[in-house]
Amino acid sequence: MFELHGFAGLIHFPTLYIQDAIRLGQGRFRHIDKGEVILYQGEIASRAYWVVQGLLRSYSLDSAGKIHVFMFAPEGWIVSDVQSFTFLEPSNLFIDAMEPTLIIELNQSYLSVQSLNEGDVTHAINKLLRRISILQQRVIMLMSASAAERYEHFLETYPDLVNRVPLKWIASYLGITPEALSTIRGRIKDK
Repeated sequence: MFELHGFAGLIHFPTLYIQDAIRLGQGRFRHIDKGEVILYQGEIASRAYWVVQGLLRSYSLDSAGKIHVFMFAPEGWIVSDVQSFTFLEPSNLFIDAMEPTLIIELNQSYLSVQSLNEGDVTHAINKLLRRISILQQRVIMLMSASAAERYEHFLETYPDLVNRVPLKWIASYLGITPEALSTIRGRIKDK
């Protein structure tokens, strides 16, 4: 179980905004068990998920049943299928818990820009631009960087996840096989 005393200190995106969402019934705490899916491919993403404690993963499933990890969302990150959430289209992603996780579910209607004050908008835009920057770097790296460079970038982006996420999912995120990741990790260790 999670200790909720002083939970507001864990939330880095306007705390008052999150507290207002909960108070107004537009957000709620939810405990997610390890392996539990909170968004299925094909559903409309009507919520965003703020990770208070734990770890979420978003991924797609190809026609052969292979999982392709899109991103990880550790503490302080917010995740949803942005395209589905924004345009109310069927989701391309699944979202599940990699470990027991405490989230705050935020309703789509509450997260509209109209409900934010000027300071919240600035903060939200800065966080969004940071996330877009990370995703842009990832796409460029998938197109041009070596597997070792992509792994080093993963370590910079998610420094605490290497001991929390099974290597097969890190390999999936990097677009390589677990065996290739093992080789890369061995080379880094030998340096």
